[in-house]
Amino acid sequence: MKLYYVPQSGHAHRAHLFLSLLGIEHELIHVDLSKQEHKTPDFLAMNRFGQVPVLDDDGVIVADSTAILVYLARKYQRTDWLPDTLVEATQVQRWLSVASGQLMYGACAARLINLLGAPFNPDEVIPRAHALLKILEAELTARDWLVAGRPTIADVALYSYIARAPEGNVDIAPYPAVNAWLA
Repeated sequence: MKLYYVPQSGHAHRAHLFLSLLGIEHELIHVDLSKQEHKTPDFLAMNRFGQVPVLDDDGVIVADSTAILVYLARKYQRTDWLPDTLVEATQVQRWLSVASGQLMYGACAARLINLLGAPFNPDEVIPRAHALLKILEAELTARDWLVAGRPTIADVALYSYIARAPEGNVDIAPYPAVNAWLA
């Protein structure tokens, strides 16, 4: 199994973290964005969007970090990580949507400003990050994990960018339940 990744990518971190949590041996293949390796014909054949991460599981190509999380949980029949009950599976899906939406346009965008000089407005994205952190704080004050009383791929999907939020000047100190969840 190969994971095409960029070390600074929170999305790639999600996939790598989950592979590690599952104890799955895998080869990390660094994609050098500065050399435009993500725009080569070979890479674009795996992911037409030219984004990392991409998982190559013996010829089965899975692009997108949340798709990789779902793929791995399903492949290895890990219903502890991706519940198979209707309500819990739906709750996980909701948080995966948050990871692709509110998290992306808040904490992730704020981080990209500092790391890559991304053209986002910090006066917009940092408050978005705090809005999500307030919601997470309320959710995690009542329980240790987002869904099912145990870690799921929902937690993995949100973890990488919440943990790295300070790299985007998003202070997470005012959120004790979030910090306990990160620990």
